[in-house]
Amino acid sequence: ATIYLYEKKNGPGTGVASRQHRHESFEQAPIYVAVMTYLGFGIVTLFGYFRDFLRAVGLEKCHLARERDEQKDFVPLYQDFENFYTRNLYMRVRDNWNRPICSLPGPVFDLMERVSDDYNWTFRLTGRTLHNVINVGSYNYLGFAENNADFLKTVADKTRQYGVGVCSTRQEIGNLGIHEELEQLVAKFLGVESSMTFGMGFATNSMNIPAIVGKGCLILSDELNHTSLILGARLSGATIRVFKHNNMHSLEKMLSEAVCSGQPRTHRPWKKILIMVEGIYSMEGSVVRLPEIIALKKKYKAYLYLDEAHSIGAVGASGRGVTELFDVNPADVDVMMGTFTKSFGAAGGYIAGKKKLVDYLRSHSHSAVYASAMSPPVTEQIIRAMKCIMGKDGSTEGIRRVRQLAENTRYFRARLKEMGFIIYGNDDSPVVPILLYMPGKVVAFAREMLERRIGVVVVGFPATPITEARARFCLSAAHTRAMLDQVLHHLNEVGDALCLKFSRKKYSSWSDLSDETDFELGS
Repeated sequence: ATIYLYEKKNGPGTGVASRQHRHESFEQAPIYVAVMTYLGFGIVTLFGYFRDFLRAVGLEKCHLARERDEQKDFVPLYQDFENFYTRNLYMRVRDNWNRPICSLPGPVFDLMERVSDDYNWTFRLTGRTLHNVINVGSYNYLGFAENNADFLKTVADKTRQYGVGVCSTRQEIGNLGIHEELEQLVAKFLGVESSMTFGMGFATNSMNIPAIVGKGCLILSDELNHTSLILGARLSGATIRVFKHNNMHSLEKMLSEAVCSGQPRTHRPWKKILIMVEGIYSMEGSVVRLPEIIALKKKYKAYLYLDEAHSIGAVGASGRGVTELFDVNPADVDVMMGTFTKSFGAAGGYIAGKKKLVDYLRSHSHSAVYASAMSPPVTEQIIRAMKCIMGKDGSTEGIRRVRQLAENTRYFRARLKEMGFIIYGNDDSPVVPILLYMPGKVVAFAREMLERRIGVVVVGFPATPITEARARFCLSAAHTRAMLDQVLHHLNEVGDALCLKFSRKKYSSWSDLSDETDFELGS
């Protein structure tokens, strides 16, 4: 399906997009691709059962953990389907993941070469380094994962002043002045009353959602939400219902039913109804339909939790995320969450919104009360990156990076479509999934790209639907046009060699669109 969103601009903060045309593509592959994908998994599964038989009769060694003979009458700890999948499918292709790097994760990086003598059960390093591999897998959207001494001077100064660790929670003796400075800066950057920061992005979701909702509350969660959101929802004890991805009809149906019917059995009204969505979905590259969700949450008196882990810094005219991209009032989002691990080249996360919400979380969030305070050099790294984006460092480097990322994103996406690949997501999203579908092609693609000094991330079942394995590219402002052209050149060759160009649509060439893009970037 291809989604077009047409919206009229009425002015700032009105809940409509500043760009009149937004495009998301989710093209379906020909039916033979799905058939061949299921067939591929079926063949590998059959061989897996055959190899398990060989292990059972002692003709093949089993390397995974298993029960001792003395425990044969116990309930098995290891023998389940996940173990079967790991043992017989994942291990055959494990060399494509967890590759050790030995340099800065910038636009290029160095990889430590490793080999396996037992079919990927164990690896050994050869001592050889693969230099200058183009990195299109890291979330380094604005290029702030850098080691430029001039840019990192303040970070070095704060490290000398405070050290690396705080060794205490902020509620005890771990609250530093730079922590409060960062929280004030985040609130100003987002245009909200207050914010609070945490040392771990994953825990920002999983430990704060249980403090916001609980038993007697209802969570309406997008089906493609991140694991941290899902874990937080489960820990909260609230009732969870899942609506179809970015589908406003599905969401409104659930909201209407929740308001009309109330809680199961008692039919009492829900204490709270919380809608949980992401700004950019990290596997699909799609962007939340924020204006429509805000309209629904107002209509049904619900609350909105927005996870901007991948969108803050990466989209919007000045990098302020999807609220700026759609020109909505940040006050319309009840809980704004984001992480510093992507666009800011650091670690940790934040919760922002009304001061009353933040003050409540300071005393009720497990992550705020029990977790160690954020490391001082990490805090300073976030401050210096955010000030750069806001122009508070006296330069235009931040806004240049935001615009460069937007240009790289549109160029890369347009060229991939022109070549005939099926890609998912929004034209503004720097997360670019290329659909590979078949398990054998996923493995061949990753290995062949590494041979050509291109570092890619491939993702398959169970992280994606079984028929939608993909390679996920993450673009960066640090990527030069020459780097992108080199990646595209090799993608074109590998796509032809492995027959990965499944798209049946015809797109205009990039040269036909470049004038329009240049105009948008300059506006």
